[in-house]
Amino acid sequence: MTTLGVNVDHIATLREARKGREPDPIIAASLAELAGADGIVVHLREDRRHIQERDVRVIRETIQSKLDLEMAATEEMLLIAREIKPELVTFVPEKREELTTEGGLDVIACMQSLRRAIDRLHESGIVVALFIDPETKQIEAAAELGADCVEIHTGRYANASLHSKVQKNELLCIIEAAKQARRCGVSVNAGHGLDYQNVIPIAQILEIEELNIGHSIISRAALVGISTAVRDMKSLIAKAALSPHLSSA
Repeated sequence: MTTLGVNVDHIATLREARKGREPDPIIAASLAELAGADGIVVHLREDRRHIQERDVRVIRETIQSKLDLEMAATEEMLLIAREIKPELVTFVPEKREELTTEGGLDVIACMQSLRRAIDRLHESGIVVALFIDPETKQIEAAAELGADCVEIHTGRYANASLHSKVQKNELLCIIEAAKQARRCGVSVNAGHGLDYQNVIPIAQILEIEELNIGHSIISRAALVGISTAVRDMKSLIAKAALSPHLSSA
């Protein structure tokens, strides 16, 4: 069954709104894990707008599942990752003016710098994923660089109207991208914008091993608690596993 990584960034967003001590993303990570999360995701941004370095270090020491550290491929972040040693680092594009990650990495335009960054993390025994749009050339470039995994950006699918032609076309693109990645010998995760209404078709894609979801889970958690929110998402993923898997064949 597809696994679930829970992103706790927006717990830290609430904390940083008052520059106080609560809510604590470290506690949220533990509660999410107890509720069935298969991993915890955090994005340590250059501007430190939500997750702080201390959060990453303490989460690394306290969770029992895997840690996926999202970050830009900068020298500062490489040094932090090599010291903290998360199970997975996902390289993502990052712009100061964006509200959230707006799209996938342009792997083709950054081949040289990404190759160096991937090699350095591999030297430390860290698995590396690249967050990319569901595009053939980007997947081929990721495989050429030796990335262990791609995380397919599902934003265009998630932003489309439910059951619309646009959403169906985006779903087909994601299916094709996932199949291509597996043919290239690269494992597949997916995420961005997935919620309780649109997650099942993505979870039905056989090649996708993990879904990384944050905003919708934390939004529901504000109303029903994080344990219930995580269990509700896990239930939908389990439901998807019982349904016919989607195929582009």
